[in-house]
Amino acid sequence: MDAEEVTGPTETGDWAGRHVCVAGIGLSGRAAARVLAERGARVTLVESRDGDGERAHAAGLEALGIAVRLGDGETLPEGADLVVASPGWRPDAPLPAAAAAAGIEFFGEVELAWRLRGPGPTGEPAPWLALTGTNGKTTAVRMLTGILKAAGHTPLAVGNVGTPIVEAVLDKTYDVFAVELSSYQLHWSSSVRPHAAAVLNVAPDHLDWHGSFDAYAAAKAKIFAPGTVAVVNADDPPAAALGPAGCTGFTLDVPASGQLGVVEDLLVDRAFVDDPRTSAAELAQLSDVRPFAPHNVANALAAAALARAFGVPPEAVREGLRAFVPDPHRISHVATVGGVDYVDDSKATNPHAAASSLAACRSAVWIAGGLLKGADVEDLVRSAADRLRGVVLLGRDRARIAEALARHAPDVPVVDVADTDTGAMDRVVTEAAGLAQPGDTVLLAPAGASWDMFTSYGARGDAFAAAVRRLAAVTPGGG
Repeated sequence: MDAEEVTGPTETGDWAGRHVCVAGIGLSGRAAARVLAERGARVTLVESRDGDGERAHAAGLEALGIAVRLGDGETLPEGADLVVASPGWRPDAPLPAAAAAAGIEFFGEVELAWRLRGPGPTGEPAPWLALTGTNGKTTAVRMLTGILKAAGHTPLAVGNVGTPIVEAVLDKTYDVFAVELSSYQLHWSSSVRPHAAAVLNVAPDHLDWHGSFDAYAAAKAKIFAPGTVAVVNADDPPAAALGPAGCTGFTLDVPASGQLGVVEDLLVDRAFVDDPRTSAAELAQLSDVRPFAPHNVANALAAAALARAFGVPPEAVREGLRAFVPDPHRISHVATVGGVDYVDDSKATNPHAAASSLAACRSAVWIAGGLLKGADVEDLVRSAADRLRGVVLLGRDRARIAEALARHAPDVPVVDVADTDTGAMDRVVTEAAGLAQPGDTVLLAPAGASWDMFTSYGARGDAFAAAVRRLAAVTPGGG
């Protein structure tokens, strides 16, 4: 559906008199409630939790004339004629069912942002360059933002990162948005139409939310709207299958016509050039990609493809990648102790991400475990078996990884750390150090979420780094 075909209120439409239910009092929900209230809508925000934090947020919203109902996020407010949901609202939750039964439209804050888009510096709404995928979204969208800045644009990274998108699209400062979109956000969107969009990869994740891999992949595919320049990872069959015929691909191999790829030590473009059959544009060197790992080169190629689809010159791709500073907990080197590298990739919260991280190691002592969220680890363990020096397991679902290791890597030593107290990571790192030999990498790439033991993947990575530093302090020649 084209943006012009969207029914209902838009930025220039009439929100006054609408009774909008906003579901969720998180950052995006609060932003949506404020923006809608400013446009004259009568807003009722509902939230199932009722703690001190929620009450503090509610007081701020109520001061703006927004009604807030805590402790009940399942019942549709009387008289509501639209529901705008935070991205994590499950499809099988009572509120979406109640809206459907009442014939009331239910969508997410990304869809609201698309319908609310205001004029940018040119007087027209700023275009969106969008990314989705199981892994690498934040890294790729930040690479894209840097490339766009190097080309002289005024971009902003939004969506699943940064400023709430419903606020950002009303700011006339930005001439282009680099939009990270999760499967949740895409599920609750219907008319979003990016200028260009890319799917980095698709592997089983969030199956407990979507219900099946096919439903998860279908949500990802919604990023490709009519008229959108579609970009897919040609090396990832599930991602490639989502693209329309004739779409642009990126590959770690030598690119065919219509692709971006790698030739010797160069990233090259054979898609967005005058004659893709006979010419190519040099974009950057492999050494310009940091941290260097095969999956990060793929992220860089995806970012470059979106930038090139937007008309960015090759030299800006190189400048943007050289200026990129990786976020913490993404293949971050913590220390070298006794000839062993200790690497924090706590952001590897699913098997696909962990597989990519392990693939960058010649010989690894793997620290794994956490919440698998219904994901299968068989392929991960099978693919990594020949590079494992040892494994240290922690977290709630560690037994499932242990079972896969017994089947596919029976000769690899495995240490099970059942502890969950504040000293657990010190024991994990000590056990890993005991398994490692000089030249090995002790790699925290858990393949699971962190919430069983830590408040976030960042807290898990911080605990790992702190434990490594304590190990270095007591190891002769460490550091």
